[in-house]
Amino acid sequence: MSKVLVDIDGPVRTITMNRPEKRNALDQETLDGLSAAFPDQPGPGERVAVLRANGPSFCSGMDLSQKAAGLGKPGSIEAMLRRVEVYPLPVVAVVHGPAIAGGNELALHCDFVVASTTAIFGMSLSQIGLAPTWFLAKKLMEVAGPVATREILLLGDPLPATRMHELGIIARIAEPDALQDAAQKIIDRLAANAPLSLRNMKAMLVRHMAFRDATPHDDLNADVAKVAASTDALEGVKARLERRQPSFRGE
Repeated sequence: MSKVLVDIDGPVRTITMNRPEKRNALDQETLDGLSAAFPDQPGPGERVAVLRANGPSFCSGMDLSQKAAGLGKPGSIEAMLRRVEVYPLPVVAVVHGPAIAGGNELALHCDFVVASTTAIFGMSLSQIGLAPTWFLAKKLMEVAGPVATREILLLGDPLPATRMHELGIIARIAEPDALQDAAQKIIDRLAANAPLSLRNMKAMLVRHMAFRDATPHDDLNADVAKVAASTDALEGVKARLERRQPSFRGE
């Protein structure tokens, strides 16, 4: 069974993460599947893409077992998120459960996030000795603003969907049994809108975001790589896999 399912029904492309037994953790196969699910040019009849997930979790982030084993291609998650971000049509994320670290970023790289009131979002990197690249951090700063970004990154504790909605980070929240109806209203509205208008407006949004990339950040990403190679990072990942508190030494 594929870890990423794609279904096209008239104007709606639905992408479903299908690794429920691993909380839809992003291993290399899942990253590749998601990248392929967002082509450079959608079909002429398509109007909107919808991102969902099977199982109790939306996405638990990068597969730490692969990271601990040194597997995966460098930059794969950034490349995948970029494809979601620049997709020519609106993308709606339907988040029914935890969206953590890379899962949080995946949701926020979509144009609309509709979340269950029981969902949680978070970036726990500071709690396992890692740091986000410039590409990942700038998205948070863009959608959350500096105050909320500090709360999300520096504390690293997950936030409930209700708090994310209060902060203006996600578009809609709904009770679990009303989530699909709330998402469908947005999907139907987008599908009924003028396709040339949607593509033009999305292109404008993407063009605006491109200006962020001009900010010098090579030194920041070099520091991120040092953090990722640190003793603390190795300890943090190991502790998370072993479900215990890490012992950080600042090394």
